[in-house]
Amino acid sequence: MTSAPAPRPRSWWRRLTAGTGLLALLATALVGAGTSPAAAAPAAWTPKPAPMTTPWTAQVPVDNPLPEYPRPQLTRPDWANLNGIWDFAVTGRDAGQPASFSEQIRVPFVAESSLSGIKRKITENDKLWYKRTFTVPSNWNGRRVVLHFGASDWQSTVWVNGAQVGAHKGGFDSFSYDITPQLNGGTNTVVVSVYDPTQTGGQAVGKQRINDVNPHAGGGIFYTAASGIWQTVWLEPVAAAHVTRLDMTPNLGNSTLRVKVQAASADGRTARVTVSVGGTVVGTATGAPGSEIAVPVPNPRLWSPDDPFLYDVRAELLDGTAVVDSVGSYAGMRSIAVAKVDNVLRPVLNGKFVFQTGTLDQGYWPDGIYTAPTDAALRSDLQAHKDLGFNMVRKHIKVEPQRWFYWADKLGLLVWQDMPAMDTGKTPDGAARTQWEAEYHAIIDQHRSSPSVVMWVNQNEGWGQYDQARIADEVKAYDPSRLVNNMSGVNCCGSVDGGNGDVVDHHIYVGPGNTAPTATRAAVLGEFGGLGHKVSGHEWYPGGGFSYEDQASIAALNNRFVGLLDAIRIGQLPAGLSASVYTEITDVENEANGLLTYDRQVVKVDTARVKAANQALIQASKTPAPPVTLPTGQYKSLRVTTPGHTNKYLRHSEALAYTAIVDSGSSALLKNDATWKVVTGLANSNCYSFESRNYPGEYLRHRDFRVRRDASDGSALFKADATWCAVAGSGGVRLSSANLPGSYLRHIDSEVWLATPGGGHAWDNAATFTEDTTWAVEAPWAP
Repeated sequence: MTSAPAPRPRSWWRRLTAGTGLLALLATALVGAGTSPAAAAPAAWTPKPAPMTTPWTAQVPVDNPLPEYPRPQLTRPDWANLNGIWDFAVTGRDAGQPASFSEQIRVPFVAESSLSGIKRKITENDKLWYKRTFTVPSNWNGRRVVLHFGASDWQSTVWVNGAQVGAHKGGFDSFSYDITPQLNGGTNTVVVSVYDPTQTGGQAVGKQRINDVNPHAGGGIFYTAASGIWQTVWLEPVAAAHVTRLDMTPNLGNSTLRVKVQAASADGRTARVTVSVGGTVVGTATGAPGSEIAVPVPNPRLWSPDDPFLYDVRAELLDGTAVVDSVGSYAGMRSIAVAKVDNVLRPVLNGKFVFQTGTLDQGYWPDGIYTAPTDAALRSDLQAHKDLGFNMVRKHIKVEPQRWFYWADKLGLLVWQDMPAMDTGKTPDGAARTQWEAEYHAIIDQHRSSPSVVMWVNQNEGWGQYDQARIADEVKAYDPSRLVNNMSGVNCCGSVDGGNGDVVDHHIYVGPGNTAPTATRAAVLGEFGGLGHKVSGHEWYPGGGFSYEDQASIAALNNRFVGLLDAIRIGQLPAGLSASVYTEITDVENEANGLLTYDRQVVKVDTARVKAANQALIQASKTPAPPVTLPTGQYKSLRVTTPGHTNKYLRHSEALAYTAIVDSGSSALLKNDATWKVVTGLANSNCYSFESRNYPGEYLRHRDFRVRRDASDGSALFKADATWCAVAGSGGVRLSSANLPGSYLRHIDSEVWLATPGGGHAWDNAATFTEDTTWAVEAPWAP
């Protein structure tokens, strides 16, 4: 057997700084066409040392970080980036604007992060203050000026030239204000205050917790808080009547793109939408702003992970025949639904079932915490999914900037988008519920046009749970074009299943477990895995990492992980599972169960081997193998298929299972011991149990991994231990445990065990594992 490679610094991130083949419509907009109004940063400002450095930590510009156009699905050529060095102060939570701002912060990195230059704990007793000046480019004269915030966590108030222009609650949705009336024609001053109580408030908080910002022991599955501005701040000139949002929904049934052009001050105007490819128009249509416009897209090229094709879109507001506003965008033509496939309810993409294999992606960074240091870094985690053969990503209780969704759309990944959860163990009050639902609607509106987003995940493991069924119905009504998951992890942690939505979602560690579809919901594995391996020199807090199952070596990690993927392909996919989410793509602080280290410097697993396993899983869903069936009610003998041992059979002796040579000259006792009656599975009618020929009522079962012959005590545990699910093997069948899927009936040194690929026991030895777990079902020695 070829050993897995040792951990190595990854090389694929380096190519992210090369050309990316962006859509033509974004060519003039992705990096600001207008000059950034940021002044040169004072020499005194420096970032704080990061606890771990990523490949991009040192690439962040001081005075113009994240210079890319922040809103790829609604582009205009003129804009100005306000990212960079701002004056900064921290006061008590109830204080007014301070007289002086004694510090400086690099926006849009949160105050807890090293890249901000602040790097200290912010508590519920603090209020953050930001201040900077700007001038409006002279060629913007005659247009309205809008101030945009990608996101700021959590309660933000904005003043321009001393006048309050707005206030916003929400940590994950964008907001903006028309500041034209407040502008003075020269140097303008913007001041922002942000109050963030993190878990001490009642708002959506995700995984953030108020902790020491320096690496420390503990923390568990919760991480450093992210307070204040954490996405790009920017200015944009617009016409008085202008487009504010495009809601785009593909309709494959009649080959149209349905578009609602949301607009401001657009009474009496007409909206025109044009879809094109490489400058060639494929369809155009007009209608009233805010109404649905059906744009024909004949013979659409369908968007999918295999072919993430994007159409160019342009929306215009017309006053008569005059164009008063024009924006660029893009769209993908695809459908997502649930449907019966071979009598099993499954999610179907473009009308066809494809298994969705992905990871849990939490979007944390050791240098920027909530904010990726560069756009290349933001793209990199998604590229890692593609490199490893995944076709899906679950964005876990965080909502990323719109550029993240652009990269998912462009690279071709199916996205399950979680709504960030409120704090665990609390029942939210009426105000918290109203705010949470308002934020959720805003998030859906801001990302509803991304073709990559195929499912909204409402709640997670019961954290802050309430009204599960009502919320699922309302989200489905608000966006009927996508799947809805009422609760990820309905089997976990005191969560309450709303009973509705499109999927039933289990969390099983290590897994993969048995998640069964119902008559109304497809079966998905919303979390599994959590295999851990700490890489020396790449730990957030050395020695402090944890996982759901530690692996002793890189080789063990590879064997165990690929074994889980193979178990899903061989056992759970045929049994009705339609998607799985592995925990997780990267380590996060003290969680050491990533496929990559937290600093993104090391890929722990064998990329080619994992990719092959994922591709095999996806392909198996497209071209499913026929189910393996055994003849129930008949006696059979199970012969070893391992070369050199093919004259041995499975037998029992003094209640334990062994393999032994059996031939025509063997004793009657041995022949009886090597004969089993195949019956319908005691715990699962789709599987099988094996009853002893000479001890009726006693069955082949596993107990403490050793396989034995025992009498049934009628318990559910016994029935599960004595039930085996048949999967195809080369030259025979493999028998997987019904209650420990992915573990197999195996002989080794003449003893018979329940063995797990990549497991840590002696009987899990990788040598001849597949052969040792494959059995030929033959005529019985004792009919």
